[in-house]
Amino acid sequence: MSLFYMDLKDSLSKFKQQQERCQSSLASIANQASTSKPKHRAQPVNAPSVPARPSQPIKFSNDTERLQHINSIRKSPVGAQIKLVIELLYKTRQAYTAEQINEATYVDIHGNKAVFDSLRNNPKVHYDGRRFSYKSKHDLKGKDQLLVLIRRFPEGLAVVEVKDAYTNVLEDLQALKATGDVWLLSNMDLQEDIVYPNDPKAKIKVDDDIKQLFRGIELPRDMVDIEKELQKNGHKPMTNTTKRRAAAQIDGVKPKAKPKKKQREITKRTKLTNAHLPELFQNLST
Repeated sequence: MSLFYMDLKDSLSKFKQQQERCQSSLASIANQASTSKPKHRAQPVNAPSVPARPSQPIKFSNDTERLQHINSIRKSPVGAQIKLVIELLYKTRQAYTAEQINEATYVDIHGNKAVFDSLRNNPKVHYDGRRFSYKSKHDLKGKDQLLVLIRRFPEGLAVVEVKDAYTNVLEDLQALKATGDVWLLSNMDLQEDIVYPNDPKAKIKVDDDIKQLFRGIELPRDMVDIEKELQKNGHKPMTNTTKRRAAAQIDGVKPKAKPKKKQREITKRTKLTNAHLPELFQNLST
């Protein structure tokens, strides 16, 4: 019996020593883990820093949709990509680098030589070697410069030639028309608007066929017929002769005959507004 207890005691003693060695090893490993710094993987010098934990979870569906949109733009025809860039330059009227255009429209100018060459040679684009900007036919900054330009074209200037000069040019045209500085008319044959300077000093050349057409038109003698012609051509008459005559008949009032005004004699001192029709003024009183 004594031998059995002695063997058991030795076994228990060895087991305790083994447990102490295990606990010592675990404690050493724990201390090394707490004091040692984490090793980072070497990154390239120009590599962007990526946060270990994003503040917000990435939505792969939205990111995939954006990438598909970028890919569709860059695979679209060159003309479609040029249109996107010109629309950006036209609306903002600012100069952009190729990188800024890429951020705004996803058009990769440096990555597509055909797009770059087409944009650089486009008549609506100015390229200074670094930035792209919008280029209009007439370099105008405001209403005053617009009026100066219009007065250089007494025979008319197409609105399409100035409508892209600056952002609110069409509003300025309407303002000049309201103040009587210009005439804004529509050319039905060309389907475009023409602006004319309203300058009495401007000399306008009138073709002979226009003069003959003007002299060959005979106006109706009755005011009712004149009002009908105006309505037929889309103009609202300022008078209503039919209504006025009907009211006069009901009231039994005869319309008074207007006294004939004495025709004023034209002299050399008279200010002429139809100087382009000289035959009207051949017999001037001295």
